[in-house]
Order: sequence, then structure tokens, then C-alpha cells
Amino acid sequence: MTGDASAPLRRFFDRPYLLLTLASLQWAGNVVAGRLAVGEILPMQLVVLRWGIVFAVLAVLNRRAFAAEWTVMRARPWFLFVLGVSGYTAFTAFFYAAAHFTTGANMSIIQGSFPLFVFSFAFLVRGRRIAPLQGLGILFALAGVALVAIRGDLAVARALAFNLGDLFMLGATIAYAIYTIGLEERPPVSSLSFFTAMAGMAFLTSLPLLVAEAAMLPFHLPTAKGWVITLLVALFPSFLAQVFFIRGVELIGPGRAGVFVNLIPVFGATMAVAFLGEVFGWYQGVGLALVMAGIVLTQRR
Repeated sequence: MTGDASAPLRRFFDRPYLLLTLASLQWAGNVVAGRLAVGEILPMQLVVLRWGIVFAVLAVLNRRAFAAEWTVMRARPWFLFVLGVSGYTAFTAFFYAAAHFTTGANMSIIQGSFPLFVFSFAFLVRGRRIAPLQGLGILFALAGVALVAIRGDLAVARALAFNLGDLFMLGATIAYAIYTIGLEERPPVSSLSFFTAMAGMAFLTSLPLLVAEAAMLPFHLPTAKGWVITLLVALFPSFLAQVFFIRGVELIGPGRAGVFVNLIPVFGATMAVAFLGEVFGWYQGVGLALVMAGIVLTQRR
């Protein structure tokens, strides 16, 4: 049999829409994992172990390429720090903290507002014009997120009694939007080497959070189920999904790539009902519809 055995893999990594859909599916699964992790492993333990495992694996598998390309990346240490903290440390810390206070469906729907923050930050940082329909789409999606955050009850808004988990999830979404905008200026190195640097930065910058958690909360080691969840999270949403997303942004840009994250509320809400037994409320359905309508409008040219 003749031919290049790596050709199918190269073709796979040249299909941005498939890569980005698979990334969103794995991130939606992370919502389920985050909820299942409650009581099995502490949030910052999961963050540190998640990135520690990913970095250790990448440091072995990609050590030669990373060593060769590190000279290019280390010329911009603050850039690596900001992207590592925003897209990896802050996102995962907010995410797993949110899982202790809100539902998987809420987490998924709020995370679906991610592209709107990408458009907004692109306007503020890059000066990219927001068309009237895109502005309307942003308002639609923000209305959907707000409806979910107040749980369909205006009294919650009047009393400012928002669910802490929903606010954490909003913080996670904003942090990842900042990271996505920054990806446009990433150093001219391979996706895998760049990801190795990001995972290492996330591991280092999450250690102080683990120390703070141990000082504030009763400390316990992960259960057996907690370790299984950690390994699954490290492999799929932490490793494969990140590689797929970085490659997708490289191929079609952050704006178009960000649209695929809106599959997360669809996948995530479905998984929350199917695997967590959550009840999907009317306000979540309306909120999801508003978010998806907002995404459609923001993509109109």
C-alpha cells in the first residue's frame, strides 16, 4: 500500500468547521463533568490537575518542537502570561466554581454569549465596525443571558440577587473572549507548541489559587470518581478541544470561529437534561432562543 499515512490526519486538521464543532461538543461535555465533579474534587484542585496533566503530556510528546520554538515565544512573556491567565487559568477557575452554584443548562446558555463578547472586544481593541444588525444581535443575546441570570423573575433583578454561579460563568465567558481576541497575534509557531506554553502558564498561575482554596475551604483529596473526571477533562476539553479551536481560529479567524461556540448551549443543555436529570425551565428555553437569534444576527453581513 503506497501513500502518505499522515495524509488523512492532515486533511482532518484542514477542516475548520468539523474541528470547531468537535471542540464545542467537548466543551459542552465539560459542563457535565464540572457538575459531576462537585463533591468529588475541589474546583482549584481540578484546575491545577487538569493543566498539570496536559502540560506534562505535551512536554513529553512535543518536547523537540517546543524547545525549537520556545525562543520565538519567550520574546513576548507578557503576551503569554495574559493569554494563559485569561483563556486557561481564569476561564477554568470561574467555570468549575460556577458548577458549584448553578445548573449545567445555565452554564451552557451563558457560555453561548461568548461570540458577542468577541465582537464587542474586537470593536473596542481593534476598532472593527459593528453593523446595525450585529448590534441588534448583541442586544438579543445579552437579553437571553440576562433572562437566564434572573431565572425569569424580575424580582431577582430588582433585588440584585443574582446566582453566584451565573456570575462566575459570565466571568469565564469574558475571560475566554479576551483570549480569543489575543490569538490573532500569537507568535508564528505551531499550534501544539503554543498550546504547550499556554498549558504550562495555566498550571503555574493556578497554583496560587489552589493555595488560597486550601486556606479558605476544608481540604480533601479527590475521590476515585474525581480522578476519573480529571483524566477525562484533561484529555477532551483541555487537550483535544483546545488544539481543535486554536487550529480553527488559525484557518478562519476568531470572529467566524467564535460562532461555533454557540453550539455549546445546544449541546450542553441537551446533555444537562440527558445526563444530569436537570429540568429545562421556560426561561432557559426563551433565553437559549434569544442567544441563538442574536448569533444569527451578528453573523449577517
